[in-house]
Amino acid sequence: MMEYANNSIEISAKAAEAGVMAGALASFKRVGDPSQLAPLSLAYVGDTVYDLFVRTMLLETTTLTVHGLHQRAAKLVCARAQAAAFRAIEPLLNESELAVFRRGRNSHIGTVPKSASIMDYRTATGLEALIGFLYLSGENERLNEIMRLILSESAE
Repeated sequence: MMEYANNSIEISAKAAEAGVMAGALASFKRVGDPSQLAPLSLAYVGDTVYDLFVRTMLLETTTLTVHGLHQRAAKLVCARAQAAAFRAIEPLLNESELAVFRRGRNSHIGTVPKSASIMDYRTATGLEALIGFLYLSGENERLNEIMRLILSESAE
């Protein structure tokens, strides 16, 4: 069961058993040691994983049209929203998770979108690197826990 705002949402038994990333992604071979990947490579994967969690949550909790789902998802995955999400979970991260975040945040980023401040964009990149690292490391329980916290914060 996931909590969004003041409502509890039942997740299907299959999704609850294996987490949101169940089934299809489990068949892919994991990379060797994710800690050896470039931080922007981790962020590249983390961006997609984060987006998938957001889209799945929206499908489970709303009755929006596809256009409405897209607009809402865009607001939740933008750099400003991801930076706010990181600030909400930062006190709950352990030292190794913070180290992965810092590697992503401090990476050389070529350009920053006009819609984002440099600080928010760097923070969002660090969060995406952390999400990518957890996913590629197979730390699904921790990934689900962090994303539940983020998504419950964004639903309020």
